[in-house]
Amino acid sequence: MTYNIQLNQTGTHCMDISEETFRTIRRYSLFHQLVDSNGYVDESVLEKLKYNIRSIIAAKSDCKDLLDLCIDVIYHDKMKAYGLNRLIEAYRQWEATQAPENGSDID
Repeated sequence: MTYNIQLNQTGTHCMDISEETFRTIRRYSLFHQLVDSNGYVDESVLEKLKYNIRSIIAAKSDCKDLLDLCIDVIYHDKMKAYGLNRLIEAYRQWEATQAPENGSDID
């Protein structure tokens, strides 16, 4: 199953997100404590996610799934804060349909 997220407010740019993308996000806990207590997703949150991913890639030698996530989604030329917010919302919806693991990745 794929999820379609809107990348901008006007709806002119969209992206299909696969379940494998969501599994990668969960595997690396990428959204865990990503958003500040104000709950607002802005460009600084997107930059924080990019820095976190770079750190994981630097520390691990085998993370093809994470590299694919970067190429296809996070570093997509149209991915901005609005799109990241929609990605987080889609991830929450997907996560709610999954068997429980060790808790939510989003705090």
